[in-house]
Amino acid sequence: MDLKQYVTTVENWPKEGISFKDITTIMDNGQAYKYATDQIVTYAKELGAEIIVGPEARGFIIGCPVAYALEIGFAPVRKPGKLPREVVSVDYGLEYGKDTLTMHCDAIKPGQKVMICDDLLATGGTVEATIRLIEQLGGTVVGCAFLIELSELSGREKIGNYPIKALIQY
Repeated sequence: MDLKQYVTTVENWPKEGISFKDITTIMDNGQAYKYATDQIVTYAKELGAEIIVGPEARGFIIGCPVAYALEIGFAPVRKPGKLPREVVSVDYGLEYGKDTLTMHCDAIKPGQKVMICDDLLATGGTVEATIRLIEQLGGTVVGCAFLIELSELSGREKIGNYPIKALIQY
């Protein structure tokens, strides 16, 4: 299945000069969403993932059905103040400033094989920060999966040598 035909490009959103890749048109087509999920499930099996981690909010949309299909857990990565128990946190750089991500301290067991799921790999900042959180907790990142990769933004370079699967590349 050619998933690109299910992605809607919205020009000049959220600001002038941006060609936003809208994945909601994959999600609202049951066959396309199932196909995308199944591709990532197969990849997670190949990697031996024991838990799926996804950054809010689109990482939940991609990662939760994968975890469900594999009958393994899902751990959310959230902005500060969104998780109710003790968390670890990491600051990461944005184009103009910094942001913070958090994860429950007990979300990952030491040595646990973790696969990260998100909708988009762009500059790699969010995924790099997520990797740092997982590794702080003693987890082993076995790979990352994305619906879309924007190759010209070089996110793979920022992430490093972790295995990456992107279903669509622009």
